[in-house]
Amino acid sequence: MTIVNKQMLSIFVDRTSRQWIVLDPEGIFWVVPAHEEGWDQRQPFTPTDESDLEPVPAHYRYMLGLPH
Repeated sequence: MTIVNKQMLSIFVDRTSRQWIVLDPEGIFWVVPAHEEGWDQRQPFTPTDESDLEPVPAHYRYMLGLPH
């Protein structure tokens, strides 16, 4: 029996900075620009006490060029 563990990305919007934030399967947060090649231009993000991360539905992943 083969078990496939499909790791997912979680998408958020930071209400304070108005940026798209992605949490990868390794637990690293990234700021991702809102365009089809956004994932390739991601920058590290460190949440602070002021960060207001709101979960976003996964169907937005195409807008950010996130891997499947």
